[in-house]
Amino acid sequence: MSTGTYAPKPGAAPVGRMIAAQTALETRMLLRNGEQLLLTVIIPSLLLVLFSTVDIVTVPVATTGGGGEAVDFLAPGVLALAVMSTAFTGQAIATGFERRYGVLKRLGASPLPRWALMTAKTLSVLVTEVLQVALLTAIALALGWSPHGDPLSVLLLLVLGTAAFSGLGLLMAGTLKAEATLAAANLVFLLLLVGGGVVVPLEKFGAAGDVLALLPISALSDGLRDVLQNGASMPWGDALILAVWAVLGLGAAARFFRWE
Repeated sequence: MSTGTYAPKPGAAPVGRMIAAQTALETRMLLRNGEQLLLTVIIPSLLLVLFSTVDIVTVPVATTGGGGEAVDFLAPGVLALAVMSTAFTGQAIATGFERRYGVLKRLGASPLPRWALMTAKTLSVLVTEVLQVALLTAIALALGWSPHGDPLSVLLLLVLGTAAFSGLGLLMAGTLKAEATLAAANLVFLLLLVGGGVVVPLEKFGAAGDVLALLPISALSDGLRDVLQNGASMPWGDALILAVWAVLGLGAAARFFRWE
């Protein structure tokens, strides 16, 4: 009788396979969550349609390229909002409650390394953002949007924005209680929606606009607007602001994140 043909082979799967499986699970969980869909898909889509078709916020002529449509100003800001809603708000809330209910503790005891779990969460965010960008771009084009600029510059800004917001979201989820994370993440989302240059130009805030321009949502909105609306080259100033936020946020999250 031959032996070994059907012998079990205990041990962990390759790390790449574990990351892929966890990424697929995280993405399915995110897309099945009603609150997450509200933040990541419904609210940005409604804002884009509403503010593009109804004269609620007056967009200065200078920001629409001298006679352009309001959607040309709004679309880049809503894309930035979509990144923030997924990478920051949604991730902070989901991770905060996973930490409260002991999910992270149990996953930390599995063969999946903790860095691989964070990688899977980041990849899940990127997959969701691809779907968001595709949907919002289709809606904006239907509303008459005429984007310009280099797609690689747009991609770099989106990646930097994702890194910045992910770091801040994980920092919040790993240091605050779940209920506090829920309240704080939603409050920050609302405040940055109003004061982050998404639908209201920063010029409307007077001298405070210079300070608000240093926020990651403002840098991402302005950078995307410079490229997609004005056809500018890579806005290195905005990219630098996002890179600084990414380094600070991810560094602080790695240092202070508590798994239990």
